[in-house]
Amino acid sequence: MLAVPALRLTLDNAALIANYRWLAKRSGTACGAAVKADGYGLGALDVSMRLGAAGCRDFFVASWDEAERLGNLPDGASVSVFHGVREADLAIAGAISARPVLNSPSHVERWRRHFPEKPCDVMVDTGMNRLGLTPREARSGLLDGLEIDTLMSHLACADEPAHPMNEAQRTRFAELCALLPARRYSLANSAGICAGSAYSFDLTRPGLSLYGGVQRAEAEGHIQPVARIEAEILQVRKIGPGETIGYGATFTAPQHLRIAILNIGYADGYLRAFAGNGTAYAGDTACPVRGRVSMDLIAVDISAVDAGEGDWLAIDYHLPSAAAATGLSQYELLTGLGSRYQRRWI
Repeated sequence: MLAVPALRLTLDNAALIANYRWLAKRSGTACGAAVKADGYGLGALDVSMRLGAAGCRDFFVASWDEAERLGNLPDGASVSVFHGVREADLAIAGAISARPVLNSPSHVERWRRHFPEKPCDVMVDTGMNRLGLTPREARSGLLDGLEIDTLMSHLACADEPAHPMNEAQRTRFAELCALLPARRYSLANSAGICAGSAYSFDLTRPGLSLYGGVQRAEAEGHIQPVARIEAEILQVRKIGPGETIGYGATFTAPQHLRIAILNIGYADGYLRAFAGNGTAYAGDTACPVRGRVSMDLIAVDISAVDAGEGDWLAIDYHLPSAAAATGLSQYELLTGLGSRYQRRWI
């Protein structure tokens, strides 16, 4: 017998596919999908199979264990592993078809030594100073003889349209593309796709916007929310003027209130930043969060609605507005969703 969670994460298949198709059309070229961090918290295998059915053939994960968990993807699909290849990764790298994204001279030497006939991807750093070969290393002959499927770089400031780094990185990458042979070239993430076709090259790699994140004005009205959170009311309390709620007694009731205690907290990714900023909904009626967010519980004001124990309330988790209200990034909000949700696709 399986326990029934009092916390639901409803995932919208139609919204996911619509987001992918808009990003692919905006790209004007092949469009892949970043499904690292367990599909940004929504389930990498579920996401990948759905996107594969919609025509996606290029998937990107962070590590080899993530690649292995994807299992059998649609025919013709490929998986790239952003974090390269360590000595500890060699056994799995030889056993599955995923490609490493080589980021350093040691990665290149290791791949050349163990798998000289297998294709790889290569990351070249054009200004982010994170993973990737320096342009000088890439031009030095280090890559000679490798079968490079995709040469890529990563934009640091694509969510800031006027930032000069965007054009500087695009120019540096275009110069490297002219010098380094590869089957394909890839620069743009979700925000980079919004920057225009000059950033698309041969393949784009959206992540956040697939799942409902909106980073630039160009995506507003086109990207749809994919995840909807609902939590069950565990108890209803009636409190009077002057009574306080939660740890630290940070909220004092100004009048008589009906307070619902919901089965969600920061262990579920509903972080303490939502205290004073979060909202649940009973139908169309807003029920503000009162007091601090606990590990497993929140308190919301249901004085304006007829809701009781056992009823379910929707949690406002629209990524752009939640990020603006809490100061958290849309990435944090999405990937931080915990494992206690009953996940269901509609």
